[in-house]
Amino acid sequence: MTASDQAAVNLHQLGRETAHSTPRQRTAPKTDWRPLSIAMIGQKGMPATYGGVERHVEELGSRLVSYGHSVTVFCRDSYGDLTTETHRGVRLHRVRTVASKHLDAIVHSAASTVVAMRRRPDVVHYHGLGPGLVAPLPRFLSRARVVLTVHGLDHTRAKWGRAARSVLNTAYWFSGHVPDARIAVSRGLAAHYDAKFGRLTRYQPNGVNPARRAPAEQITERYGLTPGRYILLVGRLVPEKAADLLVRAFRRLPGDLKLAVVGGSSYTDDFVAHLKATAAGDPRVVFTGFAYGDLLAELYSHAAVFVQPSHVEGLPLTLLEAASYALPVVASDISPHVEVLERDGPGHRLFRDGDEDDLVRALTRALADPRAERAGAAGLHERVMAHYSWDAAARLLERLYLDLATKR
Repeated sequence: MTASDQAAVNLHQLGRETAHSTPRQRTAPKTDWRPLSIAMIGQKGMPATYGGVERHVEELGSRLVSYGHSVTVFCRDSYGDLTTETHRGVRLHRVRTVASKHLDAIVHSAASTVVAMRRRPDVVHYHGLGPGLVAPLPRFLSRARVVLTVHGLDHTRAKWGRAARSVLNTAYWFSGHVPDARIAVSRGLAAHYDAKFGRLTRYQPNGVNPARRAPAEQITERYGLTPGRYILLVGRLVPEKAADLLVRAFRRLPGDLKLAVVGGSSYTDDFVAHLKATAAGDPRVVFTGFAYGDLLAELYSHAAVFVQPSHVEGLPLTLLEAASYALPVVASDISPHVEVLERDGPGHRLFRDGDEDDLVRALTRALADPRAERAGAAGLHERVMAHYSWDAAARLLERLYLDLATKR
């Protein structure tokens, strides 16, 4: 076991030990504890209706508030209708940005950082590589401690052109050198950073909430989906998520099973158009757009199989959510997926990344014996619910913040 692996195990064990403690049972000695002021920057906003980073911030931020801290989440003015100043106890601050593929994140992060620094927070916490480009401002021009969570290697994502990738490569370098503390959501990411930059990266995985099962109402009325008779994909429709690979593989399957593609564009309209052209002429492929709340719960509750075909991920919340519903899963064999599924078997099938033929094979096996696949999925469910805890993650994050604050 490497040093980084041992650190990951120790941190996870700490989270398990503190996950069920009350707000008064602090993770640091009582004399060291004080309420902190925390600014979170990089997410699009709250409530979480868009992606995994937004869910991550909402779940951790709301728990930190329940522990007695003050948390402000900076929201993009393009993110829905912000009709309240708080959500789950977290303060929401809308900041204007430039709604374009290349400027949205960095402009919003810079403007949010300026506002945050005026308020003199104890901690400025960035989420994602791009927003971390402005981390030197609070790191060197204020007394705030800077934390950055790496949700994935964004500079490798296919949607970026040469110029944007060059900027993100700079952000990647910053992420290894600027923050006071760096967090990775998967063991693979933590090991990558330890090897690349020679500094400890804390492993703090995403959590998952218990399944919220819902009767089949909207999915049948709006999309013609029959419970137990559709394959499910959930995520942003961007090239690295490989929805086009899944559509091509699905069209090679016989029968009347449907494919529900749940998600939408992320400044990737050309790819979405290509995806729909790939599915043209096959009425079994259903595009729902983004879904959340009761509709998303229905989709998870009644799918036959969940598929995660991505080429690049950090630690996908959708995969954890599918496991929380005890859904049989098919996923590409990239490191974050293997970290969750561990091995190929009933209920948790793996296929070679990018290999359409192998994906057809995995789907065929996942659909051949529903009883055996459901039994295997039940085992995956137990393992995921035991290991991936928002409570444990929040306690780990609180301890990190408190340690940084006492060293300031």
